Amino acid sequence: MLRTNVKRLVRFLRAEDGPTAVEYAVMLALIVVVCIGAITTLGGNASNTFENTALNGTLVTGGTGS
Repeated sequence: MLRTNVKRLVRFLRAEDGPTAVEYAVMLALIVVVCIGAITTLGGNASNTFENTALNGTLVTGGTGS
């Protein structure tokens, strides 16, 4: 029983699948971080654009902007 468990452990440690999965997980985490940063930046820029458009509409028409 102990011998088979040791053999399984040695086979697991020698296998290359584990490190490959870890590398893919790290790459996925980095991609997610970059995507969240890009969405946050684009959202802020879009919000500023809409605020400027609303402000300019109010100044030009002299109304409430709606």
